[in-house]
Amino acid sequence: MRRVVSWVARACTGFARACAVVVVTMPVPAVWAAAVALWIWWGGNPWSWIAPFAWACIGTFALSRPVCRMVRSLVARWTATVIPDGYRQAGPVTRMSTGYWWNGYSYSRTSRDARQEQRWRLWWSDPATWRDLRFTAIAPLTAGAIAAIPLAGVAAAVIGFVQPEPSARLVGVLGLVVAIAGAPYAWRPIVPVAARFLRASPAMVLADRVDELTTQRADTTIAQAAEIRRIERDLHDGAQARLVGLGLSLATAERLLETDPGQAKALMREARVGAATSLTELRELVRGINPPVLNDRGLVDAVRALALDSPLGAGVQLRLDPPIESAAYFGIAELLTNAVKHADATRAQISIALGGNRLVVDVEDDGRGGAEVRAGGGLAGLRRRLAAFDGTCEITSPAGGPTRARIMVPCESS
Repeated sequence: MRRVVSWVARACTGFARACAVVVVTMPVPAVWAAAVALWIWWGGNPWSWIAPFAWACIGTFALSRPVCRMVRSLVARWTATVIPDGYRQAGPVTRMSTGYWWNGYSYSRTSRDARQEQRWRLWWSDPATWRDLRFTAIAPLTAGAIAAIPLAGVAAAVIGFVQPEPSARLVGVLGLVVAIAGAPYAWRPIVPVAARFLRASPAMVLADRVDELTTQRADTTIAQAAEIRRIERDLHDGAQARLVGLGLSLATAERLLETDPGQAKALMREARVGAATSLTELRELVRGINPPVLNDRGLVDAVRALALDSPLGAGVQLRLDPPIESAAYFGIAELLTNAVKHADATRAQISIALGGNRLVVDVEDDGRGGAEVRAGGGLAGLRRRLAAFDGTCEITSPAGGPTRARIMVPCESS
């Protein structure tokens, strides 16, 4: 009995999905069928095909992208198979000093005209547009035709049972059998067809990768320039100023050594304190550039030292010894700094693991939460730093906390 109930449930579910596949894949053939019917209705004049053909082309272009998006949505919902669309994204529209608007392709007088032209050119030049058109032509002949079998069986069963002839009833029984037997399987061809023809081509993947690397290179260049300016500012305002003062103090002490030894000794004591302070500042600066413990003892001990220096009661949970990754170290430092400065956290937990050729770092604090990635902020800079290594940073920070961050960086085990 359970098997019968399970089969009936599968048949009903499959029939509903088959109907959905037919509805999604058949609009474009329906548009062309309507165009042919309109041409025939106009009398089949050799010149009367132009208008129906034009409307059919417009309808095909207009329906191709929505059809493909619905197919991706259905496949993801039914089988958890995610098919990336790979559509090119519109860039920013900027106003120039001349008053015209630049959209990446040409200049326009208004921002509205610039965006409209950008959308049109982007849609026309996007390889995904032609990929979608190809799919809308292939899907009805493959997945759509197979998905229509249960519907055809139901139609044959209805027609056969309505007719009084025994042969018609036999046709109805056969149609019912075909509908019930094919319903659980008729929708399934849409999955391989969509996976085969809706995925981005290797050329599209390569182009997207080139664009991504170009953006990462620009971000890395900007980040390096900002880091150089920070180091220069820290040296100028900190250690350099103290060393200049140290030199002046020693020169003054040298002049006072014979006339006022007590004052000279006081100046030398101040110089010694200033030298120690300058040394401490230089060590902090070197640690901010490239921590020696990171090079000497690896990421695990460097994070332990970072946790000990943090005002938080930070614990480090170690499961595997990962390779040295400076990006992960500075990412952890940024997250701990944010927990202290912005979240009022008192405790943090750091977990480091290496699995699947990926370094995974989880940082959780008990702060008030509400962390957001803002342009120009520390978390945005962290993501830019990780992007240079194809790494990612995922932040979950509901209001009231806790804040959880996961850093993932591809790497090989050493």
